[in-house]
Amino acid sequence: MEAFPGFLNAVRLKRDLVPDFRRYPFSIPSVNQLDRLELNPKITFLIGENGSGKSTLLEAIAVKWGFNAEGGTKNFNFATRESHSELHEFLVSERSLYRAHGGFFLRAESFYNVATQIDDLGVVTSYGGESLHRVSHGEAFLALMSNRFQGDSFFVLDEPEAALSPHRQMSALVLMHRLILDNCQFVIATHSPILMSYPDAWIYECDETGIRRVAYEETPHFRVTRDFLNRHRTMLHHLLKDEPDQKDLDLGSA
Repeated sequence: MEAFPGFLNAVRLKRDLVPDFRRYPFSIPSVNQLDRLELNPKITFLIGENGSGKSTLLEAIAVKWGFNAEGGTKNFNFATRESHSELHEFLVSERSLYRAHGGFFLRAESFYNVATQIDDLGVVTSYGGESLHRVSHGEAFLALMSNRFQGDSFFVLDEPEAALSPHRQMSALVLMHRLILDNCQFVIATHSPILMSYPDAWIYECDETGIRRVAYEETPHFRVTRDFLNRHRTMLHHLLKDEPDQKDLDLGSA
C-alpha cells in the first residue's frame, strides 16, 4: 500500500517580493531566514520561545490554506479583530496531488470566538451536541477533536495544549494518531514535550538564528523538563534564591 504523501508538501517564501526584511513580520529571524520549509506528511511541529515567530508562521500557513485567521474551517468567515500579518501573501503552498476533504485551524487564543460562531451557526450537533461554552476549555478542545476532526483532512493547531492537563495531552496524542492513520496531516505550534514526542514527527525550532530542524531529544522543552524532574530540588534552590542571577532567569524561561 502506497504511503500517504500528505496534502501540503512545503511552503516557500517569495523572498524577491518581500518589500522590506526590516519590517514585521519579515524582521522575525524565523521568517527573515525562511526560504523553503518542507513539511512531514503526517505531523510537523513548530517550537520556540514566545516571540520567536512560530505562531506567526503557523497563522500564515493556515490563512494561505484558506482557513479563517481566527480559526475554524474554511467556511468560517467571521472577524473579531483583523490582527493577522501579511505573511501569507508572500507564501507559496506546494501541495500534493491529494486533496483534503476537510480541515480545521485551531488556535488557543481565539477559541472562545470560534465556539461562539459555532453556536451562532447552529451547528452544535457536529461538535458533540453541546455548546462548547458549556464545558471546560479542555473538554471543549477534546470534544472538537473527537467529533469534528475527521479523516482525509488537514489540521493546523496553535498551542492546543494550552487548556489540557498532561493526562489530556496524552489523550489528544491518541486522537491525533488515529487521525494520522486515517490520512490526516497536522502542522502544530506547541510548547508541549508530550505532544511533540509523536514518533517520526519533524520538529522545527524557531530562534534568533532562524529556523532549523531538530531532534526531539535536542529540544529545550525535552531537556529542561527532564532536568527539572530529575533534579527539581536543586533547580528550585537556584531558581528561588533571594537574588537570582541572569543565568537563573534564563533557565526559568527556557
